[in-house]
Amino acid sequence: MANDSDTIKTGNSEPQSGRRQFIRNMAIAGTGIAASLAGTSAVAASDSAQGCSTAVVGNNTRKLGALTVSPIGLGCMSMSSGSYNPPRSAKDMVPVIRGAVERGVTFFDTAEVYGPFTNEAIVGEALQPVRNDVVLASKFGFKFENGQRAGRDSRPEAIRTAVEGMLKRLRTDRIDLLYLHRVDPNVPVEEVAGAVGELIKEGKARYFGLSEVSPTTLRKAHAEYPVTAVQSEYSIMERSVENQVLATCEELGVGFVPWGSVCRGFLADKFNEYSRFSEPSRFASVPYFTPEAIENNMAILNLVREWGAERGMSPAQFAIAWLLSVKPFIVPIPGTTKLHHLEEDIGAIHTRFSDSEMAMFRKQFEQLDLVGFRAKDAALTDK
Repeated sequence: MANDSDTIKTGNSEPQSGRRQFIRNMAIAGTGIAASLAGTSAVAASDSAQGCSTAVVGNNTRKLGALTVSPIGLGCMSMSSGSYNPPRSAKDMVPVIRGAVERGVTFFDTAEVYGPFTNEAIVGEALQPVRNDVVLASKFGFKFENGQRAGRDSRPEAIRTAVEGMLKRLRTDRIDLLYLHRVDPNVPVEEVAGAVGELIKEGKARYFGLSEVSPTTLRKAHAEYPVTAVQSEYSIMERSVENQVLATCEELGVGFVPWGSVCRGFLADKFNEYSRFSEPSRFASVPYFTPEAIENNMAILNLVREWGAERGMSPAQFAIAWLLSVKPFIVPIPGTTKLHHLEEDIGAIHTRFSDSEMAMFRKQFEQLDLVGFRAKDAALTDK
């Protein structure tokens, strides 16, 4: 989930029901969570939504194939440079990750390309004291020159080298869910699956995942070595994976992990029609964050606001709960750098929409034309 960025310029008009206003209006009583982790310093409780029973996961779990995880995970990409936020320090981000553990989140997502490398180091430091209690996911698939991304590389020898580096940065002896981040057009996916299978036999990984792949590629990989999860962009607004990808996952018993569950902050009510981005901002390169797209897409944000308000939910909570209500094998990984946003996101897991509610909402949002999103057939090709 996107958060405050130094490169965002917003007009005088504020969003009608932003997440900050939602949190201010919660009027939550109680004493927050402030437990320490295995010899580490105590994590301060959030100054909002503290003590709220909906801000903890409890006994709720979901299955990604054979892997049991919390109903939502924590996407950690935004905690390092090169994402949608200014760089954060390990000193600031380690308490957020540990705060997620304290609140019952067991699924954490990172990748070697985030930073690159620095994100895995932050996650590894944070989770080392509780390593056996969490599920750690990371991704390979790029080559690097002078510390920068320089194309894709999924040759078996490159995968093995990447994993050795991951294990060191993550301070662990195994990666629970090892994803191919992006398909290498020069390496058959069956060869990638076989290489990961060997690493699993050696105990350096436990399960195999794919990211942003077509149904055809998923089938090819799964035939070589069982795929546990597919990770791709999916939200109320970005729905191209509904074209065969989700159905293929369901058929094969593969879990689905949506990134971008609140559409890079748009469905968290972070922006409005006056929002603009300077060139250095990564937002400036996203098609649905052009001025024209934002103005057009406010209609669906207004719809989410209305449905959320009727149910006492923030727009972000509604967006996450909607994903959780689509299929039981879906586990969103909203990202954040703030504990109170994390608590807000966790609150979404306690709501499921009925089939009639889902049908009614879909009927309403499918009447709206969206600008800046993938075509339906985009799901049929690898990214």
